[in-house]
Amino acid sequence: MANTTSAKKATRKIARRTIVNKSRRTQMRGAVRTVEEAIKSGDRNAALEAMKRAEPELMQAAQRNIIHKNNASRKVSRLTHAIAKLAK
Repeated sequence: MANTTSAKKATRKIARRTIVNKSRRTQMRGAVRTVEEAIKSGDRNAALEAMKRAEPELMQAAQRNIIHKNNASRKVSRLTHAIAKLAK
């Protein structure tokens, strides 16, 4: 347990940030899930529309250190590749 006032404040701050980060992570995962579902259903237009929403979500999550930037780039790349395969 935190003893000093600064440690207690840090604990409160971490708790507030955790709530915000969980919300952002959930929002990001939901956006990615909609893209994956559109790809699975084979609907290229729906996948492209969902990707327009998901890519900024992923990149913002990377900027805010919710996920690593390489992780975000890899997810965008893989989803884009999967959408491109639908065209064939």
